[in-house]
Amino acid sequence: MTLDAVLSRIDTDLPEALDRLLELLRIPSISTDPAYKADCARAADWLVEDLKSLGFEAASRPTPGHPMVVAHGGSGDKHLLFYGHYDVQPVDPLTLWDRDPFDPQVQDTAKGKVIRGRGSSDDKGQLMTFLEACRAWKAVHGTLPCKLTIFLEGEEESGSPSLIPFMQANAAELKADIALICDTGLFDDSTPAITTMLRGLLGEEMTIHAASKDLHSGSYGGAAANPIKILAKILGNLSDAQGHITIPHFYDGVAELPDTIRAQWQSLSFDHAKFLGDVGLSIPIGEQDRTPLEMLWSRPTAEINGIWGGYTGDGFKTVLPAQAHAKVSFRLVGDQDADAIRDNFRAWVEAQLPADCRVEWKSHGGGGASVMAIDDPAFEAARLALGAEWGKPAAYIGCGGSIPIAGYFKTYLDMDAMLIGFGRDDDQIHSPNEKYDLECFHKGTRSWARILAKLA
Repeated sequence: MTLDAVLSRIDTDLPEALDRLLELLRIPSISTDPAYKADCARAADWLVEDLKSLGFEAASRPTPGHPMVVAHGGSGDKHLLFYGHYDVQPVDPLTLWDRDPFDPQVQDTAKGKVIRGRGSSDDKGQLMTFLEACRAWKAVHGTLPCKLTIFLEGEEESGSPSLIPFMQANAAELKADIALICDTGLFDDSTPAITTMLRGLLGEEMTIHAASKDLHSGSYGGAAANPIKILAKILGNLSDAQGHITIPHFYDGVAELPDTIRAQWQSLSFDHAKFLGDVGLSIPIGEQDRTPLEMLWSRPTAEINGIWGGYTGDGFKTVLPAQAHAKVSFRLVGDQDADAIRDNFRAWVEAQLPADCRVEWKSHGGGGASVMAIDDPAFEAARLALGAEWGKPAAYIGCGGSIPIAGYFKTYLDMDAMLIGFGRDDDQIHSPNEKYDLECFHKGTRSWARILAKLA
């Protein structure tokens, strides 16, 4: 079979594919630090040349920040867009690395061989699985499997300031039948997954003002409003005894899970005791009428991320502070409206303030959730392809975090995205000693070849 020949080529060429990945990993493309601007451009140029060697028409496209890499190749009725990012996180603290983060190496560990270096898993190793699948396909067939657009970003790790303007300006060029994103992971060490739900995110910062200045608690305590007490009481009311969020209309737009997805999640046998035990906890604390996986993937949250005020230095100071501060974030699901939740949260807080106190607000942005339309046959085709490679059925899963690019594809290009990645939980992305398992790099490449065969 033609697919067998492609898979065989991937196996044979693994050493050369690994050399190419190590070469890319040596480029310190840290997007958030201006000192590495030239290195980000160098990484973009490296990818352009690699894509050209595969027969793509590729270019490094300027932005006010770091370049976008855009490439087009292949032909056919099916048009797929692949997205990845070539920038990486800073490496601090350097003293916690066992080796130079930009001198990557294949290492033997108790669990097998790993590729060690910054960006190995997030996201250079992941994006190269797709390019290596295309390379093997081209070597065997002489052509790419279908019409392909490659879209690689250089600012994902620094907030993507250029992304939306670039997508808006180039929407006609970038639009495809579906987007493929390789910036996620397996469900567990051996179960492949397609992420179909991504929670949105809303951030709010609040400052409660009381007296015009800090007060001596001996002189004013008991009579004057203490903004820390007021803030603590309000935030303590965020959820009830059953873990439900108490903000009015908070659950508007939150849909129940389809029975098929709920049954699939239950079949995953998620070990919540181990999940919490790994961080020194034992009891799920959220909505008591929901399973832990539902809490993590398909239910909204309200969390206090920081709270401060008064005297916090060494020793003791008996003060009633004039101000108290908190940062609160909301993970959003389904059709929850970030703007409506912000308005309702602010009104809820203000209704609980004493008459002579006021609250000052600072927004930290917000965006809704992304839910993919898995009735598109492409999703089931990809799920079957992944199952064939990994030897067990792939799972449709949710993601507790937020991956904005998936929502951007829907908002600005009107297309769904499939998030398929091969990272593992212990890859230590964003941390010292980041790694990517060689097995994941190899089987990830084979997986993309199988997916391309199904979709094309």
